[in-house]
Amino acid sequence: MKKEQLGQLIIASEDMMYRVAKTLLCSDADCADAIQEAIVKAFSGLHTLRQDTYARTWLTRIVINECYAILRREKRLVPLENLAQTEPAEERADYSDLYEALERLPGETRLCVTLYYMEGYSVKEIAGLVKVTESAVKSRLARARAMLKCELEAAE
Repeated sequence: MKKEQLGQLIIASEDMMYRVAKTLLCSDADCADAIQEAIVKAFSGLHTLRQDTYARTWLTRIVINECYAILRREKRLVPLENLAQTEPAEERADYSDLYEALERLPGETRLCVTLYYMEGYSVKEIAGLVKVTESAVKSRLARARAMLKCELEAAE
């Protein structure tokens, strides 16, 4: 893959990268940082991409790794009492009930839901991205559906 092709892939994958980053990170600024770092690493590590057909999956994995790196840095820097409310209330008010219910899911489960339902990855691809077994992905998806059903029914 050439750098021009990678640039086109990045432009076509902007929304996907944001949704994946937003799944793991609360702050839009952190999402932007993760995406920027992922783009830099993708261009500098382009030679490590073995097959062009897996470029989108490879890019997604880089974004996920960058999000985890930011979470590790924040864990060292931010006291726990400040983590409870990371976004202003008025910014959160316009989110739908479903999005708020998704935010309450555990991180690994939320990531699987986002990759499966919003990004269209298969269970096998998610297992490779998240580095767990396919049955673990299926369990996380089933658990997430059950949790979302309970939360959305309670909200009605």
